[in-house]
Amino acid sequence: MNGAAMAAAPPPEAKRARCWIGLDAGSTTIKAVVVDSASGAVVWRDYRRHRTRQAEMALDFLRRIEAELQLAPADARLCLTGSGGAALEAAGGRYVQEVRAVAAAVAALHRDVHTVIELGGQDAKLLVFEPDGEGGSRTFASMNDKCAGGTGAVIDKISAKLGLPPEALARLAYDGVTLHPVAGKCGVFAESDINSLQKQGIAAEELMASLFEAIVLQNLSVLTRGHLLPPRVLLLGGPHASLPALRDAWRRRLLHLWREREMPLPAEATPASLIFAPEHAATYGAYGAVVAGWEEPEAAPAYRGAEALSQALAGRRQSRPQAIPGLAATEADLREFRARYQAPASPPPRLTPPGQQRGGALPAWIGLDAGSTSTKAVLLSPQGELLRAAYRLSAGNPLQDAQAVLAELQAGAAAEGARLEVLGLAVTGYAKDLLAPALGADLALPETVAHAASALAVERDPEVILDVGGQDIKLLVLRGGRVRDFRLNSQCSAGNGFFLQATAESFGVPLEQYAATAFRATAMPEFGYGCAVFLQSDIANFQRQGWDAPEILAGLAAVLPKNIFFYVAGIANPAQLGARFLLQGGAQRNLAVVKAEVDFLRARYRGPRPLEIRVHPHCGEAGAIGAALEARRAASGRSSAFIGFAALAGLRAASRRDESTRCNYCRNACLRTFVSFERPAPDAGAAPLLTAPGAPPPARRLILASCEKGAAEDLESMRRVQAGAEAVQRANPNLAAWAADAVWRPPQAPAPPAPRRL
Repeated sequence: MNGAAMAAAPPPEAKRARCWIGLDAGSTTIKAVVVDSASGAVVWRDYRRHRTRQAEMALDFLRRIEAELQLAPADARLCLTGSGGAALEAAGGRYVQEVRAVAAAVAALHRDVHTVIELGGQDAKLLVFEPDGEGGSRTFASMNDKCAGGTGAVIDKISAKLGLPPEALARLAYDGVTLHPVAGKCGVFAESDINSLQKQGIAAEELMASLFEAIVLQNLSVLTRGHLLPPRVLLLGGPHASLPALRDAWRRRLLHLWREREMPLPAEATPASLIFAPEHAATYGAYGAVVAGWEEPEAAPAYRGAEALSQALAGRRQSRPQAIPGLAATEADLREFRARYQAPASPPPRLTPPGQQRGGALPAWIGLDAGSTSTKAVLLSPQGELLRAAYRLSAGNPLQDAQAVLAELQAGAAAEGARLEVLGLAVTGYAKDLLAPALGADLALPETVAHAASALAVERDPEVILDVGGQDIKLLVLRGGRVRDFRLNSQCSAGNGFFLQATAESFGVPLEQYAATAFRATAMPEFGYGCAVFLQSDIANFQRQGWDAPEILAGLAAVLPKNIFFYVAGIANPAQLGARFLLQGGAQRNLAVVKAEVDFLRARYRGPRPLEIRVHPHCGEAGAIGAALEARRAASGRSSAFIGFAALAGLRAASRRDESTRCNYCRNACLRTFVSFERPAPDAGAAPLLTAPGAPPPARRLILASCEKGAAEDLESMRRVQAGAEAVQRANPNLAAWAADAVWRPPQAPAPPAPRRL
């Protein structure tokens, strides 16, 4: 509906003020409407993300309203709602609880609506208007009270990971799209499921449709609390207003539920008329605050104006709780840290000696690390020296990301007149099982092996490798160059690289500016370590207390080492792991993270030997470097199976995961993913820079499954896999099972002694 149509008749008492302002301060956005008291029409409206500047954005709204409408404080009344509304009462506003505000708006504008579902940045609300048997109705209300799973924050985080801007999200479809299982009860679990599916080559469109399905199912199971939602259903909030696919997911699930429960529906009704999002669905809370204020206009305090709020905010910043010193105590401290740990910028070495004829061969090893949030590739000389590196944040498709970084390496060589001769290619990271057969890799390595190899190449005898990536934290404990212990975050991705990146971008801070922004903070809030949902709640609370983006980003960097050592390693003294620490992984490119880790280690280390901390000179590419080094070490004179750059440019993949791919080789009946690769013939198009003997055929299929049997192409292949597994089992008896059986075996009593003769 347009602004004029969103109108209810104000009572005469409400007309004593010229205008009523409704301001909804949510966890991620600020919404405001101004209602003319004479006509009841909305004369001003806005909706914006505040990027943690909740109070500052609200102040900006009030200043604009006063200026654009020529409004003096005495001419208006202010009604506040939302998670941050109560903190803005210094402007002279009356606070209206969120559920009451939404209910008031719906009662004024949609008399025929019986269910309201509102999704916000970190909250979800459900209102059901039920007949009370006396001609009226009673309201059942429910909100998420423990977790931000199933809200807009989860959509924001995962769409950012997949590289989908808001305009692309708005174009996504739900109907007719293949859906995959995604956990909706927790944003971290959902992200883990999306990451796993992405590794299997599932398209971003299918991943987001699956997420919308999970969000709908989560809210239906948590918020309804046994109630059957009656039509008509009104969808409110920013996600519902901007995402048609999410609205379609609600329609499909609710219609299915109504058919299952035999809910009577109007004969002429369409799904779009039974379940719909109105125009301006995001600002209903702000409008409802005004309508609720009209019910008791005499209770609304005098509006004191934007400047009164400005003065109150200035005073609030002087007395913020939970303040601790910033990451850098002094400028001298920051300079000393940068001098010691910031990698100096240096031009890459020349790939070809001066005077070499253009087009000459450049033999090199290639390492590729396809991580959860970024893809890295490196070129190493035949002697193992780093020649070139390419780093790319994930765009959502592992194959396209790999093509991009490898093409960047090839283009860099071509720019110097060199023709790459690939001695070997090794891959590691989340997507290694997909990329190894697609690219014709010679090795597919676990990440632990790759990172250990890279560390040993730059450090004489590292004892602890601390690798912080996009979604994982790995702690490798080495002794004498061999991995003796290994710790991995298996429950949560709280505080990892992608969490920091997504938070910074939600504040409008590019990832490259994270450290510079965080170092500006002279004080910061103290976060509790652990669950990502708790961190998100802390962020919202700190915003209400007046903390700004640099201070919050500094605090999030400071809590990361606590997550590493308290949450993942489960120790208080880092000396239990060793004395020589090497920091690597993509998150270590962020100097704010490095500063927090260095300070934590220095403060907590209690050991007999001096503490040594070093940052890998190529921390982001460490896994790729280790993969290339392992390819070099394992070489035995064979030609590389790499498909070549010409074939790489034309490589295409298509995936399928549905009932036709279900495995029936055991009772688990798992779903598998079939990935088909199509390559141009070796002589198609331009001549390849490398023609690899024995390269794979132009087309082949890869099966991604949860076990070796599922990866078999046919029954005969599965039988060979089973026979091989049984042979391994016979050659390597299960000693633990044997011991468990032996411990319960009745002891054999010794034979009684022979009787003695007297």
